[in-house]
Amino acid sequence: MKLADSQSAFLYAADRISPHDWKSKPSAQEWSASEVVAHVVMVERAVLRTAQGIIRKPPREVRFWEQVHLPLWLVEIRLIRLKTPIALDPAMIADKEEMLGELRLTRERTLDFLAQTQNRDLGAYGWTHVFLGRLNLYEWFGMIAAHQVRHTKQIREICERLPKVVENSRNQ
Repeated sequence: MKLADSQSAFLYAADRISPHDWKSKPSAQEWSASEVVAHVVMVERAVLRTAQGIIRKPPREVRFWEQVHLPLWLVEIRLIRLKTPIALDPAMIADKEEMLGELRLTRERTLDFLAQTQNRDLGAYGWTHVFLGRLNLYEWFGMIAAHQVRHTKQIREICERLPKVVENSRNQ
């Protein structure tokens, strides 16, 4: 499942960043790993909250041309840097293990929602993504995975760009 694969790769990349460097930014214009995790959690929670709300009502009819959207693979590539429309909540910044625990808990809630709704047609429900266009719920959960893949690349970039502590073997 793409959600499981994207989570596994993200956690593997995050493991490469030390707790000491967790809140460090490679530059003033870039996010720290902690800010990336906060953003990923915020987006997934927002999608889940919206999905839980819209399935309480009957689905609205969607005209054919409203179903056309940009492909989800565009979310995964980092050639185009986009500003998030969701402001980062500084209260979410915490120690590494606490934040990764929140990330895992958020994914568990997403997977629970999908398990609870497996007998419903989630394709009948949806809303408009600010950059991609209208997505149905299946596509929204695919977008969560693609979004996490995108930010896994960002975590790897952060890891590569953080100053490395090099021990001089002659001074030991």
